[in-house]
Amino acid sequence: MPTKIRASRYPMKNNELPKGAKKNAVSRLLKYVFKYYPIQFLLVVVGVLIVSLANVLSSYIIGNILVNDVISPALAAVSDANGNIIPGMNAIDYFDYSAFYGCIGFLAGVSIAAIIASYFYNYLMAVIAQGIQQRIRDELYSHMQKLPLSYFDRRTHGDIMSVYTNDVDALREMLARALPMAASSLTTMIVCLVMMLTTDFLLTGVVLVFSVIIFIISKYFLKMSSKYFLNMQMELGKTNGYIEEMTNGQKVIKVFNYEERNIEGFNEHNDKLNEYCTKANRFSNILMPTVNQLGNLQYVIIALVGGVCMINNLTSFSFRGAAIYEIGTIVSFLFYSKSFVQPIGQISQQANIIVTALAGASRIFSMMDAPAEVDNGYVELCNAVADKDGNPVETKERTGRWAWKHPHADGTTTYVWLKGKINFYDVDFAYIPGKVVLHDVTLYAEPGQKVAFVGPTGAGKTTITNLINRFYDIADGKIRYDDININKIKKADLRRSLGMVLQDTKLFTGTVRENIRFGKLDATDEEIEKAAKLANADSFIKLLPNGYDTLLKNAGANLSQGQRQLIAIARAAVADPPVMILDEATSSIDSRTEAMVQKGMDSIMKGRTVFAIAHRLSTVKNSDVIMVLDQGRIIERGSHEELLAKKGKYYQLYTGNAITSQD
Repeated sequence: MPTKIRASRYPMKNNELPKGAKKNAVSRLLKYVFKYYPIQFLLVVVGVLIVSLANVLSSYIIGNILVNDVISPALAAVSDANGNIIPGMNAIDYFDYSAFYGCIGFLAGVSIAAIIASYFYNYLMAVIAQGIQQRIRDELYSHMQKLPLSYFDRRTHGDIMSVYTNDVDALREMLARALPMAASSLTTMIVCLVMMLTTDFLLTGVVLVFSVIIFIISKYFLKMSSKYFLNMQMELGKTNGYIEEMTNGQKVIKVFNYEERNIEGFNEHNDKLNEYCTKANRFSNILMPTVNQLGNLQYVIIALVGGVCMINNLTSFSFRGAAIYEIGTIVSFLFYSKSFVQPIGQISQQANIIVTALAGASRIFSMMDAPAEVDNGYVELCNAVADKDGNPVETKERTGRWAWKHPHADGTTTYVWLKGKINFYDVDFAYIPGKVVLHDVTLYAEPGQKVAFVGPTGAGKTTITNLINRFYDIADGKIRYDDININKIKKADLRRSLGMVLQDTKLFTGTVRENIRFGKLDATDEEIEKAAKLANADSFIKLLPNGYDTLLKNAGANLSQGQRQLIAIARAAVADPPVMILDEATSSIDSRTEAMVQKGMDSIMKGRTVFAIAHRLSTVKNSDVIMVLDQGRIIERGSHEELLAKKGKYYQLYTGNAITSQD
């Protein structure tokens, strides 16, 4: 069952992040901010402070200036000793319009300053967020190129893609929106608290009691919603992985009528994703209405308490000293209380985005921290010419001849011609520790020899070719290339000396010419066409709508499998390497085309060391050495005639028309 198999590959079991992952993610994100955008971030802090101060200052202006200094004196002028309006008197006649307009103008100025500051700090945070997002994607992709194949063996491509899309985008959302809003809300609360303490201790106590209640409720909702938002982010990666896997396997799905089971598998993922999303948003959506209603209740209680204190001429105590309660004090406090409580809900709501983003950031940094492919090699390839004795001499000019440049500990450097001699000595290998797939493999391939591997599925044929490329490193034994330990050769130089044609042909979006040029990035058009002719691909390429400039999309879906394989063979041919690895290179080509391609392949293989894996034994008859593998061991070796004469495993495979395939 694909869903169960894939689920077991995820390093974060039960949707739990490693301990300390969020804290580590926060510290690393701050490093990005302070390293690349210190000035912009400082301006953001200033902008947040201006907005928060403006919000609180507006409350102060309305309460202590507009009410106490403008409205209250006008009302007092037309009221008797008991506070009742004297008949026939109008408060408007005593209204200080100059003070009123001054107050309104000042209030408008504060509001405009807050709007401008809010615009700029949100703009700057968007710049910071997009910049960090770009840098993280660049670093992530660059690091991904250095990861060993084993990393991708353990993860679905869809889950890796989810890191680039969902996780990185969640990070951008947090930096651009959630953090500025949370910072602004927290700053507003602090400023409000200071202003309340300088206004009245009693009413501040009422606000703090309600704030504690709101905080406890918010913490509960946040804890519940954060858990499900985290699960949602993890499950989204798994769902993407499943979709990617099944999309790539559409032909197999249709051939085996797997559509219904495919839908069931998707529904399992989608239902779980829907469950997490529903629960996360349920708790998140309940939070703000709950906070708002508690805030309204607090608003009413403050008005009642303040009103009673004012009617009874009670004394108000604060950091500014003692004073009789005034209407302006109560009005200001009502604004302060609103400004203090609302941010609690806003912070809690933004916390969900922050938690989701930190989960994504942890996955991002987990990928960034994945150990890169180890390469301790120091032997390099270099252009060379022969001296009078025929020994290689390094040159900067392109000569078409290569040599291994081998520096030694004593400071000397030796040069060895690149010939293509490869030897295995008692090699053991396991993809998973404890499960050995190659046992005591010893083989010798002289320059120009064609060595073929045959055997049942899982025998270890492809594994041997993977070890030659150092896609994986051996557990025991030695592999020598031109008598140099392969571990001493830089991987890039090693792979530059090898050409490889796989059964699973991979073409990229681009023209036919560009896909062939993958084998040699500086190949001329003439070299590309020559390689295509050598692989017998030239004839069908010229029949394409734009010939070599025909655009291939979706991995060459507009070509047949055989045509795609011919292009792959041409790609290997243009590289002109001394060693060729043919991993069932003609498996998708019909017999007639295979005969044509085989002639081209013979030309490509001439003078080169060739390792060939083939399921058609007829294609390896002309090999210099055929090695028969079974359960990771070489059980027979020899030429076609010698192995038939032995009447062993090869004889059974050949005479019984047995088919071996890539492991």
